[in-house]
Amino acid sequence: MSGSASTPIGVIGGGAWGTALGLVALRAGSPALLWVREPELVPAINERHENHLYLKGVALDPALRATGRLEEAAACDILLLVVPAQHLAAVARTMAPHLRKDAVLVSCAKGIETGSGKLMTEIIGEALPHHRMAVLSGPTFAREVAQNLPTAVTLASSDPALAEALCARLGSRHFRPYAADDALGAEIGGAVKNVLAIACGIASGRRLGDNARAALITRGLAEIVRFGVRLGAKRETMVGLSGLGDLTLTCTAEQSRNFSLGMALGRGESLDKILAGRISVAEGVYSAAALVARAKKLGLDLPIAEAVDAVLNRGAAIDATIASLLARPFRAESEDAILPA
Repeated sequence: MSGSASTPIGVIGGGAWGTALGLVALRAGSPALLWVREPELVPAINERHENHLYLKGVALDPALRATGRLEEAAACDILLLVVPAQHLAAVARTMAPHLRKDAVLVSCAKGIETGSGKLMTEIIGEALPHHRMAVLSGPTFAREVAQNLPTAVTLASSDPALAEALCARLGSRHFRPYAADDALGAEIGGAVKNVLAIACGIASGRRLGDNARAALITRGLAEIVRFGVRLGAKRETMVGLSGLGDLTLTCTAEQSRNFSLGMALGRGESLDKILAGRISVAEGVYSAAALVARAKKLGLDLPIAEAVDAVLNRGAAIDATIASLLARPFRAESEDAILPA
C-alpha cells in the first residue's frame, strides 16, 4: 500500500460516521481530509471544530480538516467512502477522474441500493474499477467513536496483506480493527442488520417484551447468514463483529437510527412524519425492499425482512404483520444452522 502515516486519509462523507472516522485516522497518526456536501460545515469543522449538523456537542480535534471540493479529498491515497448508500454511485462516478491510480478504496457505508439491489462493493467496483478495495464494518455508534470510547470493527479485503496494512494505518488503543479476508460477508452483515433493527424497534414500540427481541435478533442472524452464504460469503464472518456484533448493537439501543425509527413506528407514528423530523439517514428504510427483492431472485425466504418491507413499503398493518409472523409453521432450528456442523 502506497503512502505513509504522514499522507492524508481522505474521508468521503461528512455525516456523523464520516466525521468520526476522520478522528479515527488522526488518532492513528494520519492527517485526515473530510469531504462534506454541506457548505456550512467547512468553516464549522475547520474554524469552530464542530459538526453541529450530525455530531452536535462533540468537540472535534482541531487537526481535522474539511473541504467542500470533492476532487481535493479524492486525491488521497486511502479513501474511506462514507456516503449514504443511496448516493454512493453518483459520488463515486464524480470522483473517478480525480483518483490516483494506486488509491485504496474502503467501503464504510452500510446498505443496499434501492432498485438495483447492489451492495456497496458492487457499486464501487462498477464505478471505480481497477482499484483495491476493503470493507470496514462492525458494531459502531459514530458518537461513541468520536468520543474515543472503545470500539472493535472488522476490516476485510480479499487481499489479506491490504487488510492488515489498513488495520495498522487506522488502528489505535481505543479503535481496534480485526483483519479478515471476507469483504462480502463483512458488508452483508452491516446492510441486513439495518432492516432487522427496524423489526426489533417495532417490537419494542409495541411492548412485545425482551423475549421477542431476543428471538428477532437470533432469527434475524439466521436470515443474514442465509442471504450471505447464498451470495458466497463465509458463515464465520457473519457471526463476528460485522454480523452478530453489529446486529446486537443496532437492535438493542435507541442510539440506533433504525431501531429508534422502528420504535416510533411501533408506537403508531407514520413513516412520513418520522422521516420528516430527521436529518440523518436510517438506511434500513431504503434497503428493505432491495434486500427482499434480491433474496426472492435467489429463492430465499427472509420472513423478518419481508415483514419490515411490508410495513414500510406496502401499507401492511403492524399487528396483522406480527400475527402473520407468529402463524408461520413450526420448523427445526437446525435447518438454519448458523455455523457448519
